Amino acid sequence: MGDPKGFLKLKRLYSLYRPVCERVKDYAEVSVLRTDKLTEEQSSRCMDCGTPFCHWGCPIGNVIPEWNDLVFHKKWGKALELLHATNNLPEITGRLCPALCEAACVLGINDDPVTIRENELGIIEHAFKAGLIKPRPSKKRTGKKIAVIGSGPTGLAAADQLNKAGHEVTVFEKDDKIGGILRYGIPDFKLEKTIIDRRAKLLAKEGIKFKPGVEAGTDILTSKLKKDFDAICLAGGSRVPRDLKIDGRELDGIYFAMDFLIQANRCASGEKIAPDKIINAKGKKVVVIGGGDTGADCVGTSHRQGASCVVQIEVLPQPPECRTKEYPWPKYPLLLKTSSSHEEGGERHWAVLTKKFSGKNGHVTKLSCVRVEFNKDDKGCPVMQEVPRSEFAIETDMVILAVGFLHPEHNKLLKDLGVQFDHRGNVKTDASYATSAKGVFSAGDMRRGQSLIVWAISEGRRAAYSIDKYLMGTTRLPPG
Repeated sequence: MGDPKGFLKLKRLYSLYRPVCERVKDYAEVSVLRTDKLTEEQSSRCMDCGTPFCHWGCPIGNVIPEWNDLVFHKKWGKALELLHATNNLPEITGRLCPALCEAACVLGINDDPVTIRENELGIIEHAFKAGLIKPRPSKKRTGKKIAVIGSGPTGLAAADQLNKAGHEVTVFEKDDKIGGILRYGIPDFKLEKTIIDRRAKLLAKEGIKFKPGVEAGTDILTSKLKKDFDAICLAGGSRVPRDLKIDGRELDGIYFAMDFLIQANRCASGEKIAPDKIINAKGKKVVVIGGGDTGADCVGTSHRQGASCVVQIEVLPQPPECRTKEYPWPKYPLLLKTSSSHEEGGERHWAVLTKKFSGKNGHVTKLSCVRVEFNKDDKGCPVMQEVPRSEFAIETDMVILAVGFLHPEHNKLLKDLGVQFDHRGNVKTDASYATSAKGVFSAGDMRRGQSLIVWAISEGRRAAYSIDKYLMGTTRLPPG
């Protein structure tokens, strides 16, 4: 423990952002990277707890007190080694993770928790700038070949681990660039794509082969995959969106969030979109249905496209701003989150149910809504009820549905492999991530359903452990 009184001397330094008036004019990252000195100071607030609950809160088990102590003592190289031991993509989680670890920080019981996520980002960005990160190809190769399907966080983490184990890994990605949801689902103002490219180039130099623009099962037949590879890891994510099947859904001007965000990301990278396919919020009254992170990304993107106004509605009630008895420490609390996108403008409304879409000349012009409240039935389960005489309407030119995802696409590859699905439509596996098809494993959102990026990385690492053990009979990879 570098400074036993660090948490008494210093208060938490909250994230710094570029001015709103500046950042809404471009797609550059809104956050401002802290200096090394500030990261060293903030790391001194870590108390080196006897029982570090931050480990318990982190799905990948980051050894947080140890690398905080190393940063405080300016031992950045050692801190990097510890960080990379558990996290394959710290530059991603350092920007996008909701920081489950910080909710479990012991200091958070009676003070603001340690800035764990930003300390993590500070370590990895210092390492890249200082030239501490260099390709380290495996010195011994096993002769085993593995196909990883999907290049999102799960696929990249699994490929990295399997490559470290000495296997020959090929990553197939149906989109034309590597990154999956990281590239096409996350706006540049939260994650600039040069960050993904930097990591992908490093992994390629370490021996991983990337095949973008190749859809497994179609561009390369399933039979060839089974013939050419000793194991297959399915990491395609959960891409089938949940729909809102109400009257008027057939009207033009209603889009799924991922269609909107994917196109916006393509446009930001300079790609040309056919005029009749363009989804753009410029000058429009936009309504985003769904109050989660994806909805917030749609809000921020709409601001940058020049929407005349943006309204975000959510059917659930507004979360509290501080912990309640339902979410005692160290559980991750359901709290009100105000993202950088919300700070840029627009309205947010809670406990609103959309009943109907209306329009003129085949295009949506209005949402018919009603306010709802949640009560408990005899079993204590929440029951949604409409509030009498609370009906109202919202005028709109464009509606974005950000109400989650159902399951992975049941495409030709999954059908040809003959994998089984669970009751939710996800790929079914056993405890070792093995599917019902011999030599085929699955991990990430495709297996567990829509979840967090940090869970995707954890899933990829655990699947790699099982695949290595399946191929070699034993493994030196960590189990998570």
